[in-house]
Amino acid sequence: MWERERVSEKNLETLQYRFDGPEDGPVLVLGPSLGVSWHMWDRQIPELSQHWRIFRYDLPGHGGAPAYPAAAVTDLADRLLATLDSVGVQRFGYAGCSIGGAVGADLALRHPHRVAALALVAASPRFGTADEFRQRGVIVRSNGLEPIARTSPEHWFTPGFAAAQPAIVEWAVQMVRTTDPGCYIASCEALAAFDIRTELPRIGVPTLVLVGAEDKVTGPAEARTLVAGIPDARLALVPRASHLAPVEQPAAVTDLLLTHFSTAWQDTQASIPVPPSPGFSAPFAPVVPVAEISAAADLPDVSPTGRNDRYDQGMKVRREVLGDAHVDGATAASDGFTDDFQELLTRYAWGEIWSREGLDRKARSCVALTAVVASGHLGGLAQHVRAALRNGLTPVEIKEVLLQTAVYCGIPAAGAAFEIAQSVIQEETTPPA
Repeated sequence: MWERERVSEKNLETLQYRFDGPEDGPVLVLGPSLGVSWHMWDRQIPELSQHWRIFRYDLPGHGGAPAYPAAAVTDLADRLLATLDSVGVQRFGYAGCSIGGAVGADLALRHPHRVAALALVAASPRFGTADEFRQRGVIVRSNGLEPIARTSPEHWFTPGFAAAQPAIVEWAVQMVRTTDPGCYIASCEALAAFDIRTELPRIGVPTLVLVGAEDKVTGPAEARTLVAGIPDARLALVPRASHLAPVEQPAAVTDLLLTHFSTAWQDTQASIPVPPSPGFSAPFAPVVPVAEISAAADLPDVSPTGRNDRYDQGMKVRREVLGDAHVDGATAASDGFTDDFQELLTRYAWGEIWSREGLDRKARSCVALTAVVASGHLGGLAQHVRAALRNGLTPVEIKEVLLQTAVYCGIPAAGAAFEIAQSVIQEETTPPA
């Protein structure tokens, strides 16, 4: 059996991909996690490709893929479908890890006729908090990917595995280091905005939810929420595995995928042939634990606000710009006396003005910083410096804005602003220890 690889055209509509396995087999798509390439699935390929034609893809800017950022999971899913369309694949099975799982869930929600069966690996209906991922974007924008690369192994692997497999740890670090920073930040934005908790009952394809028992990123609790919400879903808990379970426990993950897709499979239209190219073999050996499939738990109720006006749009933008922690604090402190003001602020400032298309958010942050300094309302400057970092301004650009205010607003106001901004920037851009 020859491995086959092809890189799609370098444009905004498609993704870098490769095929493995028989040209006439049903197609199984494998989606990667954030910060790694399609090689995270290498140890699954020998067995899976005996049954299916395996299609793997890279996220934008990962694994040498063209660096066209995608800031929404729906955008990634649309690019994947465009790529599959370009090679004649209409119906397929899908297994994805972390953000790759988010892509699979989105496909099952928006294009259920395309997905024959689904496996969500180390996935979640909501990945942490939006603040966490936007903070990660600020750190990468200010410091590059090195801080993320250094700490990735402790999030991806159990301590015992990391100690026993230094070559894999180094592989993981290098994967992150060679990722395009802009594409990594965009992926963080995509995860920050991803939330399908109320939509889980609409996923109608047979689904396996697979999670490492020691995953501290998207662990068993998140997996059980997925299983409880998806009508036709089962849970597989893999012992002695963390976030990158397909890498850490390849044999167990392979067996679970084989079982799931063999029993849940529906007829899938075959894809067109692609030219051959050299393959890759990862330098690690499988460990075979026992992984069990269990029943679902009850899904906690998650209800939407029910509002369908400028308030909802304003609250969404307000949280994206200022962060959940700030907005939650402001709304929690509100009472009958201030509720109307909070309503006005959210609906008008954020739902009307900040939501207009005439300026992007970076430009609006520049204006906001200048206005706060000019008006002398420095009590609100810290939150706008944080917002500016979230909106894509670098510390150097914030410095230039404040220097400009020194000329037009006065040295004393700008000096006080520099002190506040310096403190906020140090706090927001310092990588976790």
